Parts: sequence; C-alpha cells; structure tokens
Amino acid sequence: MTDNLDGTTPAKGVSAIAPKEGGGFPNPGLPPHVHRQADTDKRAEKRAEKIVAGMFVLSILGTVLFIASYFVFTPMDTNLLAEGGTLRAVFWSNLFTGLGLAIAVFFIGAAAVHWAKTLMPDDEMVEERHATRSSDESRDRAVEIITGGLQESGIARRPVIVTAMVGALAALPIAVLAPLSTLGPLPGNKLHHTFWKPGMRLTRDHDGTPIRADEVAMNSIFHVMPEGLTEETPHFLNERAKAAAVIVRIDPAIGKNEESLANGHQGILAFSKICTHVGCPVALYEQQTHHMLCPCHQSTFDVTDAAKVIFGPAHRPLPQLPIEVDAEGYLVATGDFPEPIGPSFWDLHKDK
Repeated sequence: MTDNLDGTTPAKGVSAIAPKEGGGFPNPGLPPHVHRQADTDKRAEKRAEKIVAGMFVLSILGTVLFIASYFVFTPMDTNLLAEGGTLRAVFWSNLFTGLGLAIAVFFIGAAAVHWAKTLMPDDEMVEERHATRSSDESRDRAVEIITGGLQESGIARRPVIVTAMVGALAALPIAVLAPLSTLGPLPGNKLHHTFWKPGMRLTRDHDGTPIRADEVAMNSIFHVMPEGLTEETPHFLNERAKAAAVIVRIDPAIGKNEESLANGHQGILAFSKICTHVGCPVALYEQQTHHMLCPCHQSTFDVTDAAKVIFGPAHRPLPQLPIEVDAEGYLVATGDFPEPIGPSFWDLHKDK
C-alpha cells in the first residue's frame, strides 16, 4: 500500500493523502521535450515540406478532376462511359465528381495536419492563470475609445450615410438570388402526372415482371413500376422517380376507408412510394400494425386508412394508385394517381 507523503500509512480503503501543510502534492512539471525529426535533421525537414506541398498539388488535381468530370460525365447529356439519361450515366457522374471533390478536400486537410505536426513550431509553454477581468481603468478607457470612434465617424450626425449603408447591406444578398434565374424553366404541370395509364400492368421493380393478384400474399409488400417504363423511355429517370409505387395486401375487414378499399382489389392497395414530406422512399412496412414508415424523418402512414399520416412531419396521405385485375389475373392500373405525388408545392391543388 502506498504511504502518505508524511510517511504515515493511510487507513484501509483510503487512498494516499497529501498533507495540507506544504501545499499538497508537488508540481510534477512537464516531461522532457522530445524533438521531432524535422527539428534536428534538415533532410527530414525538406522531406516533410515536399510531402505537404505534394498533398496540396494532389488537392489541385482533385479539383481539376471534379471540374472536368462535371462536363464530360454528365447524367443527362455528355458522358464518355454511358449513354446520357441512363442509370449508368448517373453512376459515372457521381463516381468521378465525388472522387474529385473528395480528393480536393481530403488532401487540403491532410496537408494542413502534416504541416502542423512536422514543420510548425513545437514549443511547449506554461502560462499561470490570472484574473481575466480588466482593471476599472482599462474598462473605462475601452468605453472612451468606442465612444470616441462613434463620434469621429459621425454616425449620429449623418443619417443619410447610415441609411445608404443599411440599404447597401440589405441589397447585397439579392445578388445571391440572381443565379436562380439560370436554374431552368418552371415545371408547369409536370408534377401533376406520372407514367401510369389505364390498363398498364404493375411490374416488380427489380426485374420488370408483371404481378398476378394471387401472388400477393397477405401482409406482403411489393415495390412496383409501370410496365413499359424502360431506359429507352424519354426522360427515363424523371418518369421512374415519379412512378415509383408499392402494393400491400391487408384483410379488407380491417380497412377503415371504403373509398380506399374500392380503389384496390380484395385488400390489395397501391400507394405512391414517394413520401409527401421531402420525397424520400417510403419502403418500410410493419406487418402487425399495417403502417408504412419513411426512414428519413419517420413519417408514418396508416395503410388501413388510405395511408393517412399518423406520425411525423408529413402533412398529407400518400396518393393511392387505383388498380384492378385484368382478364389474365394481372394487377393493372385504372388511371394515374388522383393527385400529385411527393412533397407539397405551390400549386398542388391546381386542377390537372
């Protein structure tokens, strides 16, 4: 057991105690300073300098890669490795622009860290604590300086200049809004319509095969797309994003909304997959509660009650796709969604 500083033995279960007299434990001080290799070896210093400079050069190359990729690997137009407007084009665009930006940002940070650790001064200093409040004389002098500066500037005597200055500062943010004019035309009524049409079969999202009604088990969920929507379809990515839907099957006896059940087939209901909050994919289904959840912000929709919102930031139900069964037993849409899918926008309730 460790003895106290005065030589006595501490009681059982009590740590060694420093005596109050003499100031307690002595100050151990700082450990011996260990010099870095670059502090004692000129060649190591030059090598560290070259490494830091090289990292900055790599950052520049990353920026060049990002700018070049932005123009030669576009998702919709020019793309050296894929046809524009396809998922492969989006993949290559994201890959090269992401790599370029990651390299540019990473090597700036890495260079700064390496610079600080190997080349910047490595002196160790100790500063005794002291009162942080300035003396009354210093505080009075600071007030005099500020007051004198205000009087010298003439702000109180020159309201025209003050008004003009405030106007200039208020107008400056307007310059940020100017680029908004280059963002392209307004969408018009494009958000009111999707690719779904009467008689169009519901197909599995992953392989495009049609779905028969007897293949949809109770409490199951299918991610579906309209038949005929392929990469050759004009504006394929936009159409795919808007048409995404899910179908679930519930016991009609637990349905709370007659109109919703009428737009389905024997408890098979189809809803838009796009959350009405900010457009995330609603892909989580609780079989026991019959709730659909958005993983982004936890908006929850009750499938038994026309997908009404029961929790979360979404403000309106998921639009329901009206469906029926054709002569061959396949699920088909009887029309488009009755209202725009996705987040709310300025003319949501405008007539189609």
